[in-house]
Amino acid sequence: MSEIKLRPVGFVRNDIKEPSLVARSGDLDRGNEDRRPSHTTENVSELVINSSYAGILDGIEDFSHLLVLYWAHLVEPEGHSMTRVHPMGRKDLPLVGVFSTCSPARPNPILVIAVRLLERDGYVLRVEGLDAVDGSPVLDIKPYLPSYYAVRDVKLPDWMSRILSEIGER
Repeated sequence: MSEIKLRPVGFVRNDIKEPSLVARSGDLDRGNEDRRPSHTTENVSELVINSSYAGILDGIEDFSHLLVLYWAHLVEPEGHSMTRVHPMGRKDLPLVGVFSTCSPARPNPILVIAVRLLERDGYVLRVEGLDAVDGSPVLDIKPYLPSYYAVRDVKLPDWMSRILSEIGER
């Protein structure tokens, strides 16, 4: 397989300086214990898009929500080779494959999250609910389309339902 090269289209600017999960000693560690997942709060971030992409944001302000794909740039090299982790770094949850989690420790630390678009100011998008660390490279942005991305009859393992219940998501 040939090498894939990605170019960031911009970067994240916010007050989150440390990740809430850190790849350490072959598992995840809850690095910043004081941080709850920011998608459950009113955390506001800016997506600063490279101005060389003239016209790339035209029409985006007509959407209420966006999908943001970003690179978890603070994941240490050890995290790129992890194949199994305890979700959220919690040892009370089962050890599962990385692809069964939303962990930032993965072969390619590409993360995705749906956020609320608050406003556009030129090449800057103010969004709510982004869990990225300040300086994270933005790889892509897509409009959130509920009929396209939402699915019915979703099955989750008990441990994931427990996490979502604890953070008030389900």
